[in-house]
Amino acid sequence: MMFSPGILTGQADQHLVEFHGSMVNWAIVSDLQSLTIAAKNAGFDLAIASSFRNFDRQLMIWQKKYNGETEVFDINDEPVELKGLSDLEKCQAIMLFSALPGASRHHWGTDVDFYDKAAITERYQIRLQQSEYIKGGRFAALTAWLDDNMAQFGFYKPYDQYRGGIACEPWHISHKATADMMLKKFSEKKLEKVLKQYNFAGKEAVLANLSVLYKQFVLNINLD
Repeated sequence: MMFSPGILTGQADQHLVEFHGSMVNWAIVSDLQSLTIAAKNAGFDLAIASSFRNFDRQLMIWQKKYNGETEVFDINDEPVELKGLSDLEKCQAIMLFSALPGASRHHWGTDVDFYDKAAITERYQIRLQQSEYIKGGRFAALTAWLDDNMAQFGFYKPYDQYRGGIACEPWHISHKATADMMLKKFSEKKLEKVLKQYNFAGKEAVLANLSVLYKQFVLNINLD
């Protein structure tokens, strides 16, 4: 298993392989394949909406949200008005659903956002919002099945509930053993070193409050 700073922060991709059109960590492929087959046998078409995301992609998402080009949502999926917020408050609002570049678990290739391809048409636009995954939503049945079955294949939900950091993300599953190893090798210092190399919106506020943000949004997850 490789844990270079580049891999941990999304700046390298040698830990990845292709899986059904998506790039994932090679160490999760066998379990992900088994999970997909089991879901198929249960009547679902488990598909990946988002898997590996590199640093540059995460940086672009961050910039667009901070600069108001992409909407930012609160915990109730309502749009947030960033105007009037302090720089730190803007960062915290964005980080409810979008990680700092360099700090996303998607960098590791261990985490994927899922949906049930069998429950939608080709024209359907996946939003990755609570309403799609709760009771009555298009992906509610697959969500319930995963909650009951994914652990036997090594997967769990790091954002199973809101803990004051990242919002509940019922669509986000993680290969626990591999992601746990990545997290142990990751650190605030590694993240700080990378962030100092880039210009990005809110940089001064992020670096001045990195210890708080790291604990609130990186470490504050489901540990079970």
